[in-house]
Amino acid sequence: MLHARISLDKEFVRATVDDRLFGSFIEHLGRAVYGGIYEPGHPESDADGFRTDVLELVRELRVPIVRYPGGNFVSAFNWEDSVGPLEKRPRRLDLAWRSVEPNQVGLNEFARWAKKAGTEPMIALNLGTRGIDAARNLVEYCNHPGGSYWSDLRKSHGTPEPHSFKVWCLGNEMDGPWQVGYKTADEYGRLASEVGKALKLFDPRLQLVACGSSNTQMPTYPQWEATVLDHCYETVDFISLHSYFKNHGNDLPTFLGESLDMDRFIRTIIGTVDFIRTKKRSTRKVNLSFDEWNVWFHSRQADEGMAPWTVGPPLLEDVYTFEDALVVGCCLITLLRHADRVRIACLAQLVNTIAPIMTENGGPAWRQTIFYPFLHASLYGRGEVLESMLLSPVYENRTHGEVPYLESIATWNRQAEEITIFAVNRGMTDQLQLSGTIAGWEKVGLMEHIVLVHKDPKAANTKDAPGAVVPKRIETTRLDGDSLQATLPPLSWNVIRLSVRGKLRS
Repeated sequence: MLHARISLDKEFVRATVDDRLFGSFIEHLGRAVYGGIYEPGHPESDADGFRTDVLELVRELRVPIVRYPGGNFVSAFNWEDSVGPLEKRPRRLDLAWRSVEPNQVGLNEFARWAKKAGTEPMIALNLGTRGIDAARNLVEYCNHPGGSYWSDLRKSHGTPEPHSFKVWCLGNEMDGPWQVGYKTADEYGRLASEVGKALKLFDPRLQLVACGSSNTQMPTYPQWEATVLDHCYETVDFISLHSYFKNHGNDLPTFLGESLDMDRFIRTIIGTVDFIRTKKRSTRKVNLSFDEWNVWFHSRQADEGMAPWTVGPPLLEDVYTFEDALVVGCCLITLLRHADRVRIACLAQLVNTIAPIMTENGGPAWRQTIFYPFLHASLYGRGEVLESMLLSPVYENRTHGEVPYLESIATWNRQAEEITIFAVNRGMTDQLQLSGTIAGWEKVGLMEHIVLVHKDPKAANTKDAPGAVVPKRIETTRLDGDSLQATLPPLSWNVIRLSVRGKLRS
């Protein structure tokens, strides 16, 4: 058996969690929209064509913000195509995913869906094929109350009230040669600065996200961030990070350590941002938006050879396994650990396309394995992140070096009077005995210990077996005063919930 310790103290709070850390992403890609959130004629669809079974699952996740409409899609997207009478909207060829975009779901429809889902749109602008004019016109269309050309056009389209979208992405992955309108760091940084200036002249309260590196393997990383921010540091509020994790060669110990790469990525970008802040002698703090992240590798070969130029093709439909859920859990813990600077994060994506929710056209919707750690983090990870003191044994890995068997973080929700300990046991065969000290509260009680565990790391939830991998409770966990004793099964995601009350001890 492995042994590890965690110590928590009410005096030591690391960060306040921005609820937007539990955001997601809907792109006009594959069946994310057509066949995902939108399927007119489906037995579960409402009068607007939105699937209510999918809406229920999204609401269950309590997703506070959803990035839209892309992604690579946005870099050749003409937003004007997506508004106005449905019968007059053009069908366009989407060059990013070689699909047909019918524009039956556009900006106003998505805004209605977001209200039903209880979430806020995070709108991405096309800075690939377009620039300042298209961006400022779109913001006026969406956010101005009325009395101007674009706002009155919105009203004529049946949307009298402004959307008041708050967060705007200045393009997508502009460092990527695969991107329509790919730019150098100087080209993009200059454009982002000028677009951002125009948007802030319209409304200085808007929050703007500049494109960071598409991944850590880019040859320009992290110089890209330094150059871009040299241009637009005083204009933007966030720099974006994107990263997808994969199981190279079916090597589970290495795969389970992928969150260490996420951690290094975040630390590197924080250092780069703060270098530019110091260089400019600025008093502004630019934070991080990790607005694309997930496990993604299952569907890459399956999508090859798919016929182009269709509506809603089944692209990037990863069927997630139990081991994928463990990696997603480790990534969520990493994001919480950096909640002082990572203020927005978007699991990419939300439905069908590398997503926690899967659907069948005309059929059911179900929860994939990764649904559960994301659900638990969203429900119980809000509030404040405690400074967790951890002692854990490690294993040596040729890719990641020393990898702790225990990955863990704890949050404190003052309003709910709860502490939640999130923990992953990376041990392949060994249980992990977790000893904890909970100091500073007058009264601490054990509420529950939830675990996601399965004997087969490759187990998956499917249409025919949607409950193959589901959480359950452990009844052996004990709390004696301030002392916690919990046994974490091999390869497991754990959520230990404690009630806390009372004043700080003198």
